[in-house]
Amino acid sequence: MKPLAYRMRPTKIEDIIGQEHLVGKGKIIERMVRAKHLSSMILYGPPGIGKTSIATAIAGSTNTPFRSLNAVLHNKKDMEIVVEEAKMSGHIILILDEVHRLDKAKQDFLLPHLENGMIILIGATTSNPYHAINPAIRSRCQIFELKPLTPTQIGVALKRALTDKRGLKDYHVQISEDALNHIANSCGGDVRSALNALELSVLSTEPNEENQIVLTLETVEECVQKKSFVHDKDGDSHYDVLSAFQKSIRGSDVNAALHYLARLIEAGDLHSIARRLIVIAYEDIGLANPQAGARTLAAIEAAERVGFPEARIPLANAVIELCLSPKSNSAYKAIDKALSDLRNGYTGEIPVHLRDAHYKGAKQLGRGIDYLYPHDYENGWVKQQYLPDKIKNRKYFEPKKTGKFEQALASIYEKIEKSP
Repeated sequence: MKPLAYRMRPTKIEDIIGQEHLVGKGKIIERMVRAKHLSSMILYGPPGIGKTSIATAIAGSTNTPFRSLNAVLHNKKDMEIVVEEAKMSGHIILILDEVHRLDKAKQDFLLPHLENGMIILIGATTSNPYHAINPAIRSRCQIFELKPLTPTQIGVALKRALTDKRGLKDYHVQISEDALNHIANSCGGDVRSALNALELSVLSTEPNEENQIVLTLETVEECVQKKSFVHDKDGDSHYDVLSAFQKSIRGSDVNAALHYLARLIEAGDLHSIARRLIVIAYEDIGLANPQAGARTLAAIEAAERVGFPEARIPLANAVIELCLSPKSNSAYKAIDKALSDLRNGYTGEIPVHLRDAHYKGAKQLGRGIDYLYPHDYENGWVKQQYLPDKIKNRKYFEPKKTGKFEQALASIYEKIEKSP
């Protein structure tokens, strides 16, 4: 018997759970499917969040023939077979797992067929394609990031599996709301992991006298190998914990921050911890301690490399440093002010002396003329207009004098502002 997660893969795009930013009504993949005009794409994100499911649903929704290969396990000959099938049918979707592991020989073979549209590649990877995938492949594909599913979305997938003929309908499962929520909250956004845990719980539980399988919180805790802690039924408390985690660090309360970190660790949600810590390092600590950002990233990379339970140690180091660092949101507020102006129409023409002067005819248009080169001046700066006329007096950056680094920046900023 194939695993539950495999059996429950959606066959059409309307059945996909989550990823509304891509498959929701009017979103890019939904529009492609509706128009029956597909282009090659790379789907990336953490394991178990639906990359292959979206690929198979696209094929099912467009009635396009497809083949699934793995860039590591399958060789060039396997790809030649796919190309021959494409020649017979006109085109074919190639779903390629671990696309970042595509070697040069396979890549060189595929490129012309991607170019002429005979093969529509849907690559799936857990790696960042901007770093891990060869530019030749990347330039021929749309790149879409998938997000971990929320506990509420995973709950929908679990309930569907319990009532679907392809799933566990014939087992007559009775599961408590607490048990269902525990599975949904314990898998860190990985729907495959959640479905596997549900299936294990069902298959390892003896039916009662009425031939029903009754799953309690205790049963699923044993199968998931993780104790439950309080989450409300919609999973909102998971986001409450993340919010309290950030606010405790912002408020410099080490003990509270470690408490909320422990709750997130117990939920196994390394992805959310990592994302939130990087945001905190730059949003709340910022220029008051700029090295905190690099050290936080190093701690996260160490945590991801060693995994739980040891990951708790570098994470705790990062949390304690962020808590006790001076705090500054000056950079965060500055860019938000600049974006607000832009979105409200405060732009204007770039001053002529700042425009590109490196092409033939630029000088005749006056571009670059009267530009003052800062390196020709003693302090490395010179007073001239950089902002467009319409907003030439706008000020976005308002430094705080928190740590030594930002104090030094503030001092330089004041000198530049006051210079004649």
